[in-house]
Amino acid sequence: MRKVIFYFLSAVILIGWTIQNNLSAENQTLNQKYKLNKNESKKGRVTGIGGIFFKSRDTESTKEWYSKNLGMITDQYGAMFKFRLDKDPEMAGYLQWSPFSENTKYFEPSDKDFMINYRVENIEDLIEQLKSEGVTIVDSLETYDYGKFIHIMDPENNKIELWEPVDSPFDEPKEDGSTK
Repeated sequence: MRKVIFYFLSAVILIGWTIQNNLSAENQTLNQKYKLNKNESKKGRVTGIGGIFFKSRDTESTKEWYSKNLGMITDQYGAMFKFRLDKDPEMAGYLQWSPFSENTKYFEPSDKDFMINYRVENIEDLIEQLKSEGVTIVDSLETYDYGKFIHIMDPENNKIELWEPVDSPFDEPKEDGSTK
């Protein structure tokens, strides 16, 4: 009986070791594949999600439902989620959640009921890269106090909003939820 237990435990340890080594090798491969060198970080690229926008029959009722049932603090645009930036934790990033009227033209030329906004860095470089790849650019680059925007189309006719944000220092929330 002891031999059976010994062989069983040995097999479990060997299998675990094999799995761990395979996962470790896969992680190293993925890390090398996605690791940015200094030159690549200068190129335009997506760094995260900047917003989620969707059509709604009644935007006010939708915002009220999310506020009441999920505790989201909403305003005229929807809700904003604040987070610390990985590269600089003293700076804040934002993700915007917004229901749009079901009759909005903002998502055109897509006929989809949603649009995703991606945070990007070096948007001008990214636009040039996209043009060289034949990606459909819907409009021209627009600049506001809070960042630069442009819209593109993916192969399945989803309109995508690209946003190079102007991030701000992270303020700790007070007891009432405000930061000011």
